[in-house]
Amino acid sequence: MKPLNDYDKASIVSRELIEEIFEEEDEIERSYMIADCSLRAKDLGVLAIFKKLISERSKIQREINKAASRQGSFQQSQNMTDFAIPSDKPYTNMLCGSWVANENGIVSYNVMGLEQRACHHPILPVKRLRNIETGEEFIVLAYKRDYCWYEKNVSKEKIASVSEIVKLSKYGISVTSENAKHLIKYLNDVENMNTNEIELVTSTGKLGWHGNEFVPFDSNIVFDRDESCKDLFKSIHTKGNEEAWLKCVRGIRSDNRMETKILLAASFASVLVKVIGCLPFFVDLWGETEGGKSVTLMLAASVWANPDESQYIGDYKSTDVALEVRADVLNNLPVLLDDTSNATKKIVDDFENIIYRLCSGKGKSRSNKDLGTNRENNWKNCFITNGERPLSGYVNQGGAINRIIEVEAGNNIFKNPQKTVDILKANYGFAGRRFVGIVREIGKDEIKRMYDEICEELFQQDKMQKQAMSLACILLADKIATERIFEDGQYISMDEAKKVLIDRTELSENERCYRYLLDQVAMNSFRFTNDCQTEKWGTVDGDYAVIYPTVFERLCRAEGYSKKSFISWAGKKGIVQVDGKGYPKQRKIDGKNVRAVSIKLDNGITTDENGFIKLDDYAQNELLFD
Repeated sequence: MKPLNDYDKASIVSRELIEEIFEEEDEIERSYMIADCSLRAKDLGVLAIFKKLISERSKIQREINKAASRQGSFQQSQNMTDFAIPSDKPYTNMLCGSWVANENGIVSYNVMGLEQRACHHPILPVKRLRNIETGEEFIVLAYKRDYCWYEKNVSKEKIASVSEIVKLSKYGISVTSENAKHLIKYLNDVENMNTNEIELVTSTGKLGWHGNEFVPFDSNIVFDRDESCKDLFKSIHTKGNEEAWLKCVRGIRSDNRMETKILLAASFASVLVKVIGCLPFFVDLWGETEGGKSVTLMLAASVWANPDESQYIGDYKSTDVALEVRADVLNNLPVLLDDTSNATKKIVDDFENIIYRLCSGKGKSRSNKDLGTNRENNWKNCFITNGERPLSGYVNQGGAINRIIEVEAGNNIFKNPQKTVDILKANYGFAGRRFVGIVREIGKDEIKRMYDEICEELFQQDKMQKQAMSLACILLADKIATERIFEDGQYISMDEAKKVLIDRTELSENERCYRYLLDQVAMNSFRFTNDCQTEKWGTVDGDYAVIYPTVFERLCRAEGYSKKSFISWAGKKGIVQVDGKGYPKQRKIDGKNVRAVSIKLDNGITTDENGFIKLDDYAQNELLFD
């Protein structure tokens, strides 16, 4: 209906306006229209005529409703859609009630003989999907455009709202604000009249294990994720020849390079994370450019999917939310991310928290527009990355480093990298399917027994157990793949594997803070002398460097260390002098009592009879060129 001020005396009492009012099916909305038009008719001096026309049309409408009620069930059981559906399509024509649905489109007629067009081309609901994570329902719409049939998954709420259903126009469906309400009614009528014909299927937005089923390899569960994830999903398929892939990869494995073996095993290991019950982890391949890191990542991707550019392999040119969504979709399949140097500034600034979150297997809780909470993203898999510098170089805390297995890339990992790339792009996706079948065949209990056996052999007092548990998952995958897929005897040896584990002393944040402080004392020895000509940091008293509290706090903050955590740890170790309450003891510096931090000098740092620190060559160079 046009703006009220546009109506004059003739148009406000015209047949067209009266019929438009009674075409409105919502009785409340119709009442508002009548009220608004009555006010305009009053202003124009034709209110009595307008009321009489509305009264007479209301009588006709009541008769129409009675007739429709008597004939409704008969009409609804008669009409069938009459679309030319090819024999290779898994759907048929259906009951459509009073709608006339054929190749020319879908229309119905009211009792006045006026056409109500729902669509200009064939369209019908052919399948219902119910998501097993959320319980949300989707409808699969089949529609014909340009002589071809297409399918589109849409949520039920999208085809129940005029403002939402018009958004389907971007997929080629002929829907506007004019015909939207008729299309909604048509789709609802067809769905309700054909409940036995429209199949209800279980669906998911997450790949990987669902009980004993594995998506996308088992067809009983349908993937229903939105368009943004379709390309990732479509990349997971087989292409080429399995034997060609096996021949290529056996040749690579025979070169006995740790880089290719461990990334290949990590790719398989991702689907074991949920079976075993361990936490997600990172495997990071780092080293100089042109060494073959990207080709190694493509090798890992070819186990499951298309390793070509912009297919299965992702990158860091995104947000932390996008990384979470990718992990949530892949779920149990590995997340492959190329080149950490391309990470956005936002990712780099928050890398530590992102690694913690990704390795926890759970995303942030986020509210929605209805003031509720969205479903939390979650996953159980591994992350495989590469870059020119180690991933641990982006983080400080030991807890984050403990979740990363780093492998340094040597030179010339592949004899002929271009030939390898060509083979991997032409042949892929077979090994992952076989591996999932083998895991099912072995069974969860036996898998866990084998894993525990490897863990016992890996656990050492001076190594971090979380890293060892992740590495055990990789070694188990390598054992299964070597024996059941490659059959080449090219295992990752236990001695090779143990080399990638980090010592506890290297990983301890407080231990690294201690070493850092000793280095700072050594490289700034002049700041601890009585005749210091610049900012003084403290003094040296025997075997202890006594540091002003503000300087100590600044040094810790500069490298992201916790001063409170370090003092507590160092006090228990006897490295820092503390009082009975665990606070640094007061010391006298330049005649003043100061609650300074007295750190024991160790690690080869000694003082002469005058209290000066003897620097090694390395520290002298650092001091000269810092």
